[in-house]
Amino acid sequence: MSIRRSARLGAIPAIKPTIQTAAPKVSRVQQSSVAKPRKTSTTKKTASRSTQKAQAKREHSYWSPEPPTADKPQATPDDQQATNNHTTARPLTPPPLDRPVDPHRTNAYLLTPHGSSVSAYPSHLVDSSPSKTGLPRPAATTGTLLEQAIAHLIAQDPRLQPVIDQHPCPLFSPAGLAEKVDPFNSLASSIIGQQVSGAAAKSIRNKFVALFDGGGETDEASETGRSRFPTPQQVAACDLATLRTAGLSQRKAEYIQGLAEKFASGELSAQMLARASDEELVEKLIAVRGLGKWSVEMFACFALKRMDVFSTGDLGVQRGCAAFVGRDVNKLKGKGGGKFKYMSEKDMLELAAKFAPYRSLFMWYMWRIENVDVAVLTG
Repeated sequence: MSIRRSARLGAIPAIKPTIQTAAPKVSRVQQSSVAKPRKTSTTKKTASRSTQKAQAKREHSYWSPEPPTADKPQATPDDQQATNNHTTARPLTPPPLDRPVDPHRTNAYLLTPHGSSVSAYPSHLVDSSPSKTGLPRPAATTGTLLEQAIAHLIAQDPRLQPVIDQHPCPLFSPAGLAEKVDPFNSLASSIIGQQVSGAAAKSIRNKFVALFDGGGETDEASETGRSRFPTPQQVAACDLATLRTAGLSQRKAEYIQGLAEKFASGELSAQMLARASDEELVEKLIAVRGLGKWSVEMFACFALKRMDVFSTGDLGVQRGCAAFVGRDVNKLKGKGGGKFKYMSEKDMLELAAKFAPYRSLFMWYMWRIENVDVAVLTG
């Protein structure tokens, strides 16, 4: 896979309260001489009520956020809190559920072919001892993981503070960790996208999906938000000639069918990918034809949301690391030097070591330093 470049509310005006002064006392003689006010006509009453309603509406608008429009989408609860300290608006959607996570395990929800979802730390195992679960005790929750990781990075090297402040990371945010990922879909799409342009990969993938859903070439989300991507069993049962009609090369068709067979047999599964250690995960996936080390690293970081991934073979990461330590990247670009012309693998590993177990986040910021469009790396 080649790397591709991929409302604020107004301040509340100060409303001065109306000071009501006491009316002067009127004697009975004066009172009798004062003409009684005439009854207001029905027309004037209606106009008065309309004026009062309009005034109340204006006063209410000072405290209520503007309704969403086609040109101006409603701010999310997080955006509202960040942009307006004066108003506490009602959340538009409930926040993601907080659950335990760990830097060395999968932190995303993984979907099974049957539509259920699994996580590394199911609720019934949270309070169990590590000896019973076979997992380390969770080190954080989805609500605190990113905060802990950022604090660790800055403590290790305060020079990261400016880039962290400038580029909020949605990948490991509570909302990012709440995303549900179909691992077979993600890995098969990664194979489809290897060595072709983004537009070509999208076209092939849509045709591939259409082979199984019978609904044309568009890959639209269903009402449940899930893509109509075929199951491993469907792909494993399909012959190579049919797979190739989607635009796949012979080799890619073989790779995807082989991947499907491993999922269909249970050798690969959502449960295994959720609970495996970092080393076990890499070992299992690199054994699959069509998945190299870089593809596995990107899958572990962007799909599984693992926190301690660091890809020394990624050109954008190399350039970011070189720029971070003060090297002139433009000069190094013209000097040659092979695969690691910007920084040696040894130097990259030494630089990143102190940021463990949050090297995925460090890597994400190295991409941001070099303005790499990380969206294209997610598949």
